[in-house]
Amino acid sequence: MAAQEVSNKQVILKDYVVGSPKESDMEFTTSKIALKVPEDCDGILVKNLYLSCDPFMRGRMTKPERASYVEAFTPGKPITGYGVSKVLDSQHPNFKAGDLVWGMTGWEEYSLITSAQSFFKIEDTDVPLSYYTGILGMPGMTAYTGFYEIGSPKRGECVYVSAASGAVGQLVGQLAKLAGCYVVGSAGSKEKVELLKSKFGFDEAFNYKEEEDLEAALRRYFPDGIDIYFENVGGKMLDAVLMNMKDHGRIPTCGMISQYNLQQHDGVHNLFNVVSKRIRMQGFIVFDHYHLYPKYLELILPQIKEGKVSYVEDVAEGLENAPSALIGIFAGRNVGKQLVVVARE
Repeated sequence: MAAQEVSNKQVILKDYVVGSPKESDMEFTTSKIALKVPEDCDGILVKNLYLSCDPFMRGRMTKPERASYVEAFTPGKPITGYGVSKVLDSQHPNFKAGDLVWGMTGWEEYSLITSAQSFFKIEDTDVPLSYYTGILGMPGMTAYTGFYEIGSPKRGECVYVSAASGAVGQLVGQLAKLAGCYVVGSAGSKEKVELLKSKFGFDEAFNYKEEEDLEAALRRYFPDGIDIYFENVGGKMLDAVLMNMKDHGRIPTCGMISQYNLQQHDGVHNLFNVVSKRIRMQGFIVFDHYHLYPKYLELILPQIKEGKVSYVEDVAEGLENAPSALIGIFAGRNVGKQLVVVARE
């Protein structure tokens, strides 16, 4: 019997992007899809429920002129990113129809996943399902890996988090407080700064847009210097931080969002501090650390359920609003983790 075929709304990248991406760089289209995995494929067929908007997706919109850690999007094809989905059909031994999963899926209503080994089955549904796009998904693992595995925090240390109200930063600050650290965050609006202090328990926070001298601002909050800087921003912020690091400080580096839309990247002038202060600055890609995911869940799930960790989401309803939601994270429009609801289960 022929498989049921349904219409499938999709978000397509029209062409590679130069400079700041615009909604018009994407297109909303409809195709057809059979709701069954082909017999010669060991994949899964999923209905997408939530999609994640993440800064690393900007790099995937750029024409691939050199090798990167993640493939570029293909113009004319659906954008892909992290999402939460429900399995409708499976030829893969680890998944069955009805399972809830998270992993890399298409920006569309239904996706055929031909390589399902990178998907995680969702076992705990006592928390919001959307959390698996954020605190219980890739951003959560990013915060955990960077702060604990690379930052190696010690009680009483001084921690600075840039882009602190975003999907990763808001969790890093709370992990720092749980570890007994003094933590300061920066964000780009009064509302976000207040959120850092009132909701996430940061000791201090400031609006970097209101500071004429970032070096002086950091000296104000860290008169004795910074032990750990969780790097999300790059550029002028990194330059200012390097002047304020303590000897033997650590800089886990997961992103540099200030540089993503620039054709000519900002120079960093204070790098000699890495030598003179014996700073360890280490970049990392979360994909390399997913073997730690069960360990992370053991740590974070009880903290969420006991109300010791908060997580703020910025929710866009409907696939048609996905392009606007994605563009918004590069302009700082989102407050908290930006995600898109495609369908509720």
